[in-house]
Amino acid sequence: MGALHAGHASLLRKARRLAGAKGRVVASIFINPTQFGPKEDFSRYPRTFGADCRLCREEGVDIVFHPTVEGMYPEGYSTYVDETRISLSLCGKSRPGHFRGVCTVVLKLFNIIQPEVAVFGAKDYQQAAIIQKMTRDLNLGTRIVVVPTVREEDGLALSSRNRYLTPEERAQAPVIRRALLLAAGAKDRAPGDLARLVRREIAKARLGKIDYVEVLDAATLEAPGSATRKLVIACAVYFERTRLIDNVVRKG
Repeated sequence: MGALHAGHASLLRKARRLAGAKGRVVASIFINPTQFGPKEDFSRYPRTFGADCRLCREEGVDIVFHPTVEGMYPEGYSTYVDETRISLSLCGKSRPGHFRGVCTVVLKLFNIIQPEVAVFGAKDYQQAAIIQKMTRDLNLGTRIVVVPTVREEDGLALSSRNRYLTPEERAQAPVIRRALLLAAGAKDRAPGDLARLVRREIAKARLGKIDYVEVLDAATLEAPGSATRKLVIACAVYFERTRLIDNVVRKG
């Protein structure tokens, strides 16, 4: 959605390697209004298109696709895409309608660009899982590649929204990563215990307000069961109006 940073650069570099010297890399930059709720930050989301294009050029991008809202959603537009299983938890639960907007715009971008491979970041764990499932369910033929999260030295996951943080909020925000790693390293704990561990650690950050902390089956994004092989421990935390998400995956 623009406001590109080193995390996006890692996606572009991965795409360039996958495409090879003779392939083409397309970066779509589009702040998608349909994935924002009525009280969310669409109007103030950072818009840095000139800098975004420079970064794309530096990372070997051949084409930047930058459509208008009117071009993507012309007057009378009324067709949307819903994933109805793994979108029910995490951000799908706390942001109703968010993933309908994500699936709709990604399907439109895939239809327009026709990529053989599309690259997404692991920070948005649920988004990547939903896009992978939509691609399989709708027989799109695009291979989805997920790239590890890029972090600051103190562990905070890179995000375009980090620029909203005040200096004091920024100093406290790494508690998210610390809490997740604490839970990831806790052995022989039930999922509920792991979630409580994360909550207790995040509560040490005075300015942080937890949106959710969930421990789920990493494959199904449902409650863990006897067949669970890996867990995803995921959380969303508000620092005033800035909502940050992160996750860690561990053996179940």
